[in-house]
Order: sequence, then C-alpha cells, then structure tokens
Amino acid sequence: MSDISLTVNGKRVSGTAEDRTLLVHFLRENLGLTGTHVGCDTSQCGACVIHVDGKAVKSCTMLAVQASGSNVVTIEGLADGADLHPVQAAFKEHHGLQCGFCTPGMIMAATDMINRHPEGLDEATVRAELEGNICRCTGYHNIVKAILAASETMAKGARRKAKQAA
Repeated sequence: MSDISLTVNGKRVSGTAEDRTLLVHFLRENLGLTGTHVGCDTSQCGACVIHVDGKAVKSCTMLAVQASGSNVVTIEGLADGADLHPVQAAFKEHHGLQCGFCTPGMIMAATDMINRHPEGLDEATVRAELEGNICRCTGYHNIVKAILAASETMAKGARRKAKQAA
C-alpha cells in the first residue's frame, strides 16, 4: 500500500492504494470521480483520458502512485461552476455525443489538442489526433465539428484577452 497525495480539479486530495492501482481506478473508486470511464484497460479506447500536469494522459496507463504530487484535471473539473468549458459547450451544440460513454475522454483529449494548437485546427489534424479515442456511435463527424468550433471559440477568446492586455 502507498500513500498518494495529489491535486485533483483544484483540490488537494490524498488516499491509500495498492501499488498496482491504476490512476483511473483511484479516481473512480477512491475519490468517487466516475466521469472518467474505464473502457478497455489497454490504452486503446481513450475513454479514460484526463490531464496530468497539463497534458492529456490515458489514466489506464498510469499507476496512481506515479501521479502522486501531480496536478490532475478530470471531466468533473473542466467546467467553471455552472458554465460549461467551451469544448463541452461545443459538444452539446454540435451533437458531438450519443451514448456519452466516450465523451469525457473525447472532451479531455480535444481540450488538450486545442491547447497544443492555439493557432487553430483543421479537420485533418483533428481526425489524426483522435486516432486514440474510439466512439462506436457517432461516426466522428459531429465530434470533429464540435472540436473545430471549440477551437475557433477558444482562439477568439485568446485574441480578445490579448487585445485587452495590450
């Protein structure tokens, strides 16, 4: 057993887990954050994507003890209170989900993708970067539309902030 201490969605948390406990299971079972889904446990589907220290990570590929000391953001921590994150809002607006099982991982992967490409995204880049996330319902068309719309919204917001700061 190991003591684990990390910051999750802005709150300092700690717990104890077996050394072999995957981060996805620690989040769900120890912390009750069930928005991060367990799909395949083999890093194939992307349902478990979260952010660790600002980068997208498949939480089924990381041990909880490896995350100790890290800053973790899950789907539950993405929104600002009642205000949806721009990616969440775009998925809602553009019907980027059906059953919803893959949605948390898709949104977390998309947020990371947009953050890494602040200049904007094109359809080919979005499709290439989504290769590690599987959706069995939508055919990806509306997911891609949602990500492109969120990218545009976030880029406009960044330009607006830059103008205000100048």
